[in-house]
Amino acid sequence: MESVRPTPSSVEFQVHLIESRTLSHAYSFCRAKLSTPGPERIVMSSPKILAFAGSTRKNSYNRKLVQLAVAGARAAGATVTVVELADYPLPLMDEDLQESSGIPANAKKLKQLFLENDGLLIAAPEYNSSITPLLKNVIDWVSRSEPGEGSLAAYANKTAVLCSASPSGWGGLRGLVHVRSILGNIGVVVLPDQVCISRAFEAFNPDGSLKEAKQQASIEKLGATLSAFVGKLTDHK
Repeated sequence: MESVRPTPSSVEFQVHLIESRTLSHAYSFCRAKLSTPGPERIVMSSPKILAFAGSTRKNSYNRKLVQLAVAGARAAGATVTVVELADYPLPLMDEDLQESSGIPANAKKLKQLFLENDGLLIAAPEYNSSITPLLKNVIDWVSRSEPGEGSLAAYANKTAVLCSASPSGWGGLRGLVHVRSILGNIGVVVLPDQVCISRAFEAFNPDGSLKEAKQQASIEKLGATLSAFVGKLTDHK
């Protein structure tokens, strides 16, 4: 049988287009921020990163995966705050609810964490080829503005990296396409680097590390990449 070439409707083609555009955007953004020479470029601040998984499941592969990326970011000098979304239960995003009762307290707490950090490290599970309802709901509530606040304040000047682990052969790749699109459209610079772990049910050791050394190195490098990028931008604010 002849091999099937990617078409404009295929996942591979979509990812190629998205990553190409994101790469250009991210690098242009970085060059603009780093274009001014000076002694301040020598001293690097500790990057501040918020990390979480878009799952609350007890044995979630993505909760394991995000911890490995966090280790890489911390080893590279970042200050990382890890949150469990289970600690911030939220109702479904509803503008009528917001109008009658205001923004929920847990949404405000999460939003404050977003505001206090410059980088986002997100492990995003794939549900039916897309983003999880939990993660989308968090993104939506955190996006809500309060009186006197600018639009999408919690996402302004944020840089993110994405990763995913899935039992499927795609490793959650199809879901990351949607997460990348959502974040990019609300102003987050999503770096093109990402890690997808397929067949996650057999990928992890009992201690939470990855069995394959190359995968372990890749996820740690992802965290380190975000740390380096955010650190350079932070020093030039």
